[in-house]
Amino acid sequence: MELPKASQKVVAAAAEAGLAIDVTEFPEGTKTAADAAAAIGCEVAAIVKSLVFVVDEEPVVALVPGDRRLDTDRLAEVAGGSAARRASLEEVRDATGFAAGGTPPFGHARALRVFADNALKRHDPVWAAAGTPTTVFPISIADLERLSRPAWADLSLQG
Repeated sequence: MELPKASQKVVAAAAEAGLAIDVTEFPEGTKTAADAAAAIGCEVAAIVKSLVFVVDEEPVVALVPGDRRLDTDRLAEVAGGSAARRASLEEVRDATGFAAGGTPPFGHARALRVFADNALKRHDPVWAAAGTPTTVFPISIADLERLSRPAWADLSLQG
């Protein structure tokens, strides 16, 4: 089965960095962390949410475990800005080249700063979106760090 074009872009970005990823497609969808965890058969905490936010005027990506919520004030502080807001659907696609709900942690259309929540390190490997709301792939924390180059910080709130 041929992967969607967006997923092929993620596979190519990983390959360019020397990593072969195994993308799985779930036609019923993996748009939410709970959907993804149920489809994969893993804990919600092992899902990486790649969230696009705008800190002041700069789009950034925040990688947060599926069982946590992003603390936007903390993201703004860590990014050196004064405020953070969720990016619009158009801003997500413009900044990353991917649709919201399928945004991968790397392979974006342009260079973006990436921030990762320390709570992601509770699981290894973790599962991330592969460019669409129906595709995911497992990745080790070491490879996630190598490909996404995030600044690690405490960015999340429980539940």
